[in-house]
Amino acid sequence: MRIAVCPGSFDPLTLGHVDVVRRARALFDEVVVAVAHNSTKQPLLTADERVALAAEALAGVDGVRVVGTRGLLADLVRDVGAVALVKGLRGGADVDAEVPMALMNRHLSGVETVFVLGDPALAHIASSLVKDVARHGGRIDDLVPAPVAAAVHRALDARARQGGDGR
Repeated sequence: MRIAVCPGSFDPLTLGHVDVVRRARALFDEVVVAVAHNSTKQPLLTADERVALAAEALAGVDGVRVVGTRGLLADLVRDVGAVALVKGLRGGADVDAEVPMALMNRHLSGVETVFVLGDPALAHIASSLVKDVARHGGRIDDLVPAPVAAAVHRALDARARQGGDGR
């Protein structure tokens, strides 16, 4: 069985992420979506929320499972028996960010990274932009799966009640 891991913070999961996972599934027998903790980011949604939302959004895609992870991606790759990592690319900035990570992951695990070009119709969708649009009252239901949109609004409302701005 050929297993791939598709890692990300998914804060929040977007329609672009869903597209990449679906297309990766066409290439591999199983895709493990790894919802990771990123120490350089302050997440809007908790790790448990992100795992649950990704699992709900991808429930109809056979051969996809969602896991949470906090350690090295190389360890998860080994633990699940993956033959590849899958990352989506929207443009040149993504290439610049992803190539060093791909090289480090290959160094640590021996596993190659497969880059899937994002659907051009979704290339403008980034998790950070989704949060910014939502924070300013804009519509995000055409950028993320419906349960994700509701969770983002709830999280922003909760932060506003606590005196934060959701950043």
